[in-house]
Amino acid sequence: MNLEGAVVLVTGANRGIGAAFVDQLKQRGARKIYAGARDIETLDAQGVHPLELDVTDADHIDAAARAAGDVQVLINNAGISTGTALVTGAEANIRRELDTNFYGPLLMTRAFAPVLAGNGGGALLNVISALSWFTAPGAGAYAASKAAAWMLTDSTRLELAAQGTHVVGVHMGMVDTDMVRDIQGPKVAPADLASAGLDAIESGAQEVLGDDWARFVKSGLTLAPGARYEQILAALAA
Repeated sequence: MNLEGAVVLVTGANRGIGAAFVDQLKQRGARKIYAGARDIETLDAQGVHPLELDVTDADHIDAAARAAGDVQVLINNAGISTGTALVTGAEANIRRELDTNFYGPLLMTRAFAPVLAGNGGGALLNVISALSWFTAPGAGAYAASKAAAWMLTDSTRLELAAQGTHVVGVHMGMVDTDMVRDIQGPKVAPADLASAGLDAIESGAQEVLGDDWARFVKSGLTLAPGARYEQILAALAA
């Protein structure tokens, strides 16, 4: 799909990866960009169509689908991390992460699948994480929500194939955003990750491994759990 002249909706477009997607789409000549954010006053980008959009609010999603009936590409980027463990962490935080990181893109997909079909099929991109394939202390809720988002992406790809919708999943380690500003380690630039995701839409690729960490983690998925986590924890400690 050629993004030049396309109509695109980006969730969580006010900062970080979402803002980078908006910038990259402008550079590629997108005709119209709907920028979704819970507070549209936080949107700095010029020349976009702001949408008040909390992906955990069904009324917001329904209103967005009505207002943006010309969308050809949906980018499910909005996400949160609360640093909550599954066994001992607050249940409310676990539910917040699942509501935002799994149910948010699920409900957006359900609302916009008919829109994409009506506009020729188009494309759908989910920003996931390498943490869909492993977890670490304090990341249980986030990892569970991203693992669910990974399977959502696979299921969506199969279910929407008949209507011609191309589905992309983007996995990465740490991205240089506010979410991980206090964590040390290699970080990919938001612009580089957004560019790789848009490249996949244009090339027809189904999955993006956005950095070395994502490639490393996925390469170990065939290992037994003990061996896989021994490898991952050793890499984290290095």
